Amino acid sequence: MTTDLGLLTAAAAKWDAMAGELQKVETRYGETIQKITLGNDWSGVSAGVARTKFTATRYEYSAAQNQAKAIASLLRGAHEQLTDLRRKLESARDDAVAAGMTVSAEGRVAFDFARLTPAERSAYQHDPDGQATVRTAVEKWQKHLDDRVKAVSDADTHVKDALESAVVDRNRDALGQGSGADESLTGFNSYAEGDLAKAEKYVPPVLRDREDPVTVTGPDAGFTVSGIKYGKEGSVKLYADLFHATAKGEGELAGLKLSAVEDVYGGIRGTANFGASEKGVSGKAEASAGLRMLEEVRVERGSHAAYGRVEGFAGGEVSGTAKLNREEVTIGAKSFAGVKGTVAGGVESGGLGVGVVAEPWAGAGWEGSFGWRKDEKTGAWKVGGKAGAAELFGGAVGLEITVDPGKLKKTAGDVAHEIGSWFD
Repeated sequence: MTTDLGLLTAAAAKWDAMAGELQKVETRYGETIQKITLGNDWSGVSAGVARTKFTATRYEYSAAQNQAKAIASLLRGAHEQLTDLRRKLESARDDAVAAGMTVSAEGRVAFDFARLTPAERSAYQHDPDGQATVRTAVEKWQKHLDDRVKAVSDADTHVKDALESAVVDRNRDALGQGSGADESLTGFNSYAEGDLAKAEKYVPPVLRDREDPVTVTGPDAGFTVSGIKYGKEGSVKLYADLFHATAKGEGELAGLKLSAVEDVYGGIRGTANFGASEKGVSGKAEASAGLRMLEEVRVERGSHAAYGRVEGFAGGEVSGTAKLNREEVTIGAKSFAGVKGTVAGGVESGGLGVGVVAEPWAGAGWEGSFGWRKDEKTGAWKVGGKAGAAELFGGAVGLEITVDPGKLKKTAGDVAHEIGSWFD
């Protein structure tokens, strides 16, 4: 009730003045610095890089002006809205007083007994119906004032959210989008919303939870055995899990699709699968004990993608694999005890991908594998191998090539369409 709301319009004027000063700097920058890259006196790779960077700097000067103007507009909108809401609160207080109530400085409503004559006070004390009527009236006026106070509080929170949202770079012109001149993902917000009624609270485009984003299990133990039947593999499984936690998420940022997986496991496991059918033959046995962790991030834009993966293992493991069928040919074996880490990364474009793996080892062991298989979910073929020895190399390296027929077909169609457009 005592806040000087005029400070909001005074601040808005300062922000408008700031936008004017930024415009002067932008003009001066364009006529002096950026101008160097726009003539014919400088050419080559360095000129191209400078042209991009100088254009990006001028973009930020322009974006800063838009942001400053938006903040000024939001502050003026806040002044108008809060002034109106405070006027309504004052009116509600005056109406309550006119109706025979008192309103404290903290906004508490009570019946004004001071206005009653001695006879009226005596009658009130001996009239239960009159007392109930007064209580109802007090509650009604209290709610009326509380609602007015809440409206002011809600508006104040909305102004705060709008101001915080205005200063976050939306990146609509980054990474080839829009004008493509934005080279900073955390620069000024050229698209700041200056209309308080349209402004919304900014929600960071962090990874969005999918269905069952986090799962935690354990402790658990079990033993199962199944024989070969109806074309299915036989299996033996023994496990004692201390814990197993998995978290998944996905979202978007500046036109990029992001996804991530985190997985942590501790325990003992031993499995064996074996079988032979018209589809092929397979055999796999492995045992491990220790702690494992995995974190993988994937970034996609159209038919292009990149991924990175980090893994860690402390314990012991041994395995052997051999598989031969129409959709997979794999052979491999490994034996290791100690601590090792894995760093992997790769890129994909138009249905073709390549990734590399590097593993530093601290312990004893060896590993070798090679093969190709078809991914059941995506239909892509993956060809790769990995080899390493602790004593000889201190780790392992690997390579994986991905071929996605579906994406290759789409890419070929897009290229053919583009070529057709050129001829047209």
